[in-house]
Amino acid sequence: MSALPEELWRRILEIGVQRRGVSYKDLCCLSISSRRLHRLCDEDFLWSHLLSSDFPPFFSPSSSSITSAHSSSCKYLYKLRYERDRDKKIAAHRRAVLRKESQVLERFMRLRDMETRLAEETNKMRATLAELSNLSNVRQASVALNVWQPEIIRGRQKQIVEQCVVPVESRFHVLHMELKLCKQQILGLEKAHFIVQGGNLRWEISLIN
Repeated sequence: MSALPEELWRRILEIGVQRRGVSYKDLCCLSISSRRLHRLCDEDFLWSHLLSSDFPPFFSPSSSSITSAHSSSCKYLYKLRYERDRDKKIAAHRRAVLRKESQVLERFMRLRDMETRLAEETNKMRATLAELSNLSNVRQASVALNVWQPEIIRGRQKQIVEQCVVPVESRFHVLHMELKLCKQQILGLEKAHFIVQGGNLRWEISLIN
């Protein structure tokens, strides 16, 4: 390294920066390798190139930033802009995370609501099935009254029929319709629950990746 003149090193660094082969990280790494490179890597024209290439809106030949670049170190200006951009990216990332967390919370609330409705529909279906079973017993007892049976059995079946205070056939039809509707509601809720839960899983996987 000591065999090469400073002008050659300066030219190598300049070409590297101009052709984007040398980044700000490379300059920082080179600057700690020796005192000579530390001095060369701190030269303003290198950081001026990096400033104009990495942050063109901030530093361009037509902007007034050139004036401030002459009054301040370009390396210092690069550091300021880098930190500003880094803070913006961190803030944007935080906003994105908060937005995702809000979406996940909304999905969890929807899942909880679906689970509550699913439990209600399931209980309703069970009650409907129980009533259908009772009505089926009433129908069987009503038919059995038309044939001869021992008096004890006949009395029991008559009691079952008399305890039913609703029209059996019409109520039976209504309950069948309610049961069909409950099954449709449960199927729809289960599908919606699966879709929403799948969306949450995909979001969690994206966070891990």
